[in-house]
Amino acid sequence: MRVDTIVIGAGHAGLAVSSELSARSIDHVVLERGEVANSWRHERWDSLRLLTPHWQSRLPGFEYRGSDPDGFMTMPEVVEFISGYSKAVSAPIETKTTVTRVGHHDGTYTVETDQGTWSASSVVIASGAFNKAKVPETASALPASIESLTPLSYKRPDELAEGAVLVVGVSASGVQIADELVRSGRDVALAVGEHVRMPRVYRGKDIQWWMDRSGLLDERYDEVDDIVRARHVPSPQLVGTPGRETLDLNSLTTRGARLYGRIGDIRDGVASFSGSLRNVCNLADLKQIRLLDNIDEWARESGFAGEVDEPERYAATHVPETPELTLDLEAAGVTSVIWATGYRPDYSWLDVPVLDRKGEVRHDGGVIGDSPGLYRIGLNFLRRRKSSFIHGAGDDAADIVSHLSGYLNSVAPSTLAAR
Repeated sequence: MRVDTIVIGAGHAGLAVSSELSARSIDHVVLERGEVANSWRHERWDSLRLLTPHWQSRLPGFEYRGSDPDGFMTMPEVVEFISGYSKAVSAPIETKTTVTRVGHHDGTYTVETDQGTWSASSVVIASGAFNKAKVPETASALPASIESLTPLSYKRPDELAEGAVLVVGVSASGVQIADELVRSGRDVALAVGEHVRMPRVYRGKDIQWWMDRSGLLDERYDEVDDIVRARHVPSPQLVGTPGRETLDLNSLTTRGARLYGRIGDIRDGVASFSGSLRNVCNLADLKQIRLLDNIDEWARESGFAGEVDEPERYAATHVPETPELTLDLEAAGVTSVIWATGYRPDYSWLDVPVLDRKGEVRHDGGVIGDSPGLYRIGLNFLRRRKSSFIHGAGDDAADIVSHLSGYLNSVAPSTLAAR
């Protein structure tokens, strides 16, 4: 089966690409291993809500139209939103079609699946950035009596064995899961590494409102000094709740969670932690102050300062005077460890030499120069700071498809011009 373009993945990013391709009358197909919005359906814990408010849930020609713009979507609502978008744009989707190999020869991409083989002049990889959990090697040293999970396998507190829980990692996933566990009555220990702290609401407005209106979310990948570093900044400690609460380490320790440093190794059931807990927390506090200072400056310069609440600053992270450096897991009653230590894409099926030594795709804003006609979308800070959010997919898709269209015209101008 032959088309001009193959899109791999029918999540919000792949569907945004499909919409842009249809607008340019580019013949294409979207291949999806499961159902539309598959990862949102099956690879999230039950209580998860989007970090972005309803008003930011928008895709090309489609947006939230409910009565609660400042609320946050549950996972079923996200699935409904993305499924509705796929119908609105009439995306040509082949569901339950798992890609097993993508190869490239003489200007043609061959995409092999469990339902047959496709060929095309271009391919857009929209298969997500959270396919596999990153788990440190030390996880293999856990005693057999302790269950090891990740945010991709965790669903709810009552599915865990009775006992205390160690949550490793305090970015968005880690603090949200820890908060749910603490509220359920669990004894929770937190291994704290680098993190980004910010309030849910600042000066009466959602923090995403400030970042959106000030233009911070539209900052481009070619406008930052160190894009590699920017693409690996942890996700912010935010939670989307009806009450718009701020979730940080202080709120967790107030409810009883205990803080440890970054996890080192585990030997004979005893976990060791770095002594950098205070420094890591101080750095996160300073970065939050810098963010709020920048927001205040923008509010003054843009004339918004008089229309919002007064500036405020928040208490520094409360760190034990002498943080403990070890934890005997079994003696402390730990029966589960949740490794909220990040995610990575799965490229096991990509048989094209475009991966770097860390297994990441080499690209320039989603354009994979090592293999003309091959593109990537849906990664953190792909082209803009908002790239990883649903509402960031639209602008990225427009840019990617514009480049893709030019490429197709260069390799088959007469074919496309006839359309």
